[in-house]
Amino acid sequence: MNEERAAGSLDYILRRDRQAVAACLLVVVVGAWLYILSGAGMGMSMLEMTHPPDTGMDMDMVMPQAWTPAYAVLMFFMWWIMMIAMMLPSATPTILLSAALNRRARTDTPPYGSAAFFTLGYLLAWAAFSLAAVLLQWLLEQAGLLSMLMESASRILSGLLLILAGAWQFTPYKNACLTHCQSPVDFLVRHRRPGNWGALMMGLHHGYYCLGCCWFLMALLFVGGVMNLYWIIGLAVFVYLEKTLTSGKWLSQIAGAALVVWGVVYVSGVA
Repeated sequence: MNEERAAGSLDYILRRDRQAVAACLLVVVVGAWLYILSGAGMGMSMLEMTHPPDTGMDMDMVMPQAWTPAYAVLMFFMWWIMMIAMMLPSATPTILLSAALNRRARTDTPPYGSAAFFTLGYLLAWAAFSLAAVLLQWLLEQAGLLSMLMESASRILSGLLLILAGAWQFTPYKNACLTHCQSPVDFLVRHRRPGNWGALMMGLHHGYYCLGCCWFLMALLFVGGVMNLYWIIGLAVFVYLEKTLTSGKWLSQIAGAALVVWGVVYVSGVA
């Protein structure tokens, strides 16, 4: 009887913890989406950048920005918060599972701190990607390959990004990273590290698997427009489905084939 009562109490605690952690993650995701939708400090909302108002100016024109330190920081946070909005939903099941395992290991300690540090580690991995994306954005702008809407102004560049992103879907590294993201239980059990520092390192480790799975897909934002609402939502939904559906690997390969064909057609000038 006492064992049943203890098990029932633990189940109640796990449900409560799960709800609390999920609510915090939801607040972060909603806040990130609101920031991006507002325009991320760019002076135009995301909807206006997706459908530019008729001001008489050709927004497809190539006009490199004056890159000041303040503008570079703004671009970094635009990219990072966009990655938070797009990637954190697909990482939520792993974060919740990590919090549940921590609670089972230490029933006397709430998992909120470790869950927060795990999430921070995960997001730091995407901060590294955001730094690389800002550098690539600067290089493309200086080369005259990006329009004012931060969209590729080169058919060749767009086609090559599509082809490379599609080919990446078939690589062993992509498959290994996707397998990890789809089934993180073994990783969480075998590589569990105690304490907040351990949770941070595990989150960072998991984040780099996720980064290996999705970084080339995120680079496709340069094809459709870094602040294009449809591309951002489309990529976010695809990443979530790829990681959560049992048929995610089939979906990944179908998308890869479609991207390669689209890229070849685009480079050839047919589309």
